[in-house]
Amino acid sequence: MTDASKNIAFIGIGKMGLPMSLLVAKAGYAVTAFDQSAARLNEARAQGIAIAPTPTEAVAGRAAIVTSLPDDTALRAVMLSPTCLIGAMAPGAVLIETSTVSPEASAEVDAAAQARGISYLRAPVSGNASIVHTGSLSCFVSGPKDAFESVKPLFAAFTRAQTYLGAGEEARYAKLSVNLMIAVSAAMMAESLALARKGGIAWRDILKVLDDSAVASPMVKYKTAPLRTRDFDSTFSCKQMAKDLDLILGAGHSLGVPLQLAAQVRETYGSLVAQGDGDTDFIATVKHLERLSGLGEPKL
Repeated sequence: MTDASKNIAFIGIGKMGLPMSLLVAKAGYAVTAFDQSAARLNEARAQGIAIAPTPTEAVAGRAAIVTSLPDDTALRAVMLSPTCLIGAMAPGAVLIETSTVSPEASAEVDAAAQARGISYLRAPVSGNASIVHTGSLSCFVSGPKDAFESVKPLFAAFTRAQTYLGAGEEARYAKLSVNLMIAVSAAMMAESLALARKGGIAWRDILKVLDDSAVASPMVKYKTAPLRTRDFDSTFSCKQMAKDLDLILGAGHSLGVPLQLAAQVRETYGSLVAQGDGDTDFIATVKHLERLSGLGEPKL
C-alpha cells in the first residue's frame, strides 16, 4: 500500500478487534475506530486509537476497512441495514472482514460491496484473544486477488500468515473446517482424559502422556498447559463454540455433507451452556465428561 492509502478504519474493537487495531497502528497506519460499546471506545482511546463519533464517519474516505464482529446478526446489521455501512465507504476501498460468519451472510455482503465498487476480502482469523497482541494470528483469505495483493502489508501488521484460497467464500469454509477440528478435538480429549482417570492414571501423568505421544498436536499441547492447573478461564467460550458449530452444521446441510461428529459435539456444548458453563473455556468438555463419569476434581 502507498503512504496515501494508510488511513484505516476498524469497526468492532472488542477482544480481537482492539489488539488487532493496536498492531496496525504500531505498524504505521492511521487507525480510526468505532464500536457500539462506550467502554470499548474508552479503552481504545486510552491506548491512542482515534475514535469516530459514528461508524459512517469512521469508514468515510478510508482506503481499507477492517471489521471484527461477533456473528451473522451483527454482520448484517452493520453492513446491510438501512443505514448500510458499505454505502459510506469510498468506491475502490477494500473491506477486510475478519469474523467467523456463515457463507450465506458473507455472500450477501459481497453483493452489496460489488454494487458499491468495494473490494471485499473474507479474512477470518485463526487464533484467540490471548495471542492477538503477539501478532501470532493467521488468517484465511478469499475475494479479489488483486485486492489481496494490494493490502498484504496491512495483513502482515496483525497476522503472521495469510493463505489465499480463491475468489468466493472459500475462506469462510476454511475457518469453519478448522473450528470443526478444534471442537471435535476438545470432545475427544475430554473422553480420553476421563477414561484414563477412571483407569487409575494420575492427572498430571495422563497430561504428560498426551504431550509426549503421537497425538501431541499443537491443539493438544495448547490445552494441556491450562489443564494442569485446572484453568478454565475462557480464551474461546462454550457459547462461542456452540455458535460456530451451528454455522458448521448449516454449511454441511447446505452442501450435502453429513457432519455426524459435529452434530454430536454441538449437543455436548448445548449441555455445557445449559449447565451454566457457557462463558467457560471450550475445553470445559473435560468437566462435562468428568461429571458424566462420576469423577470429581483430580489431585493436582
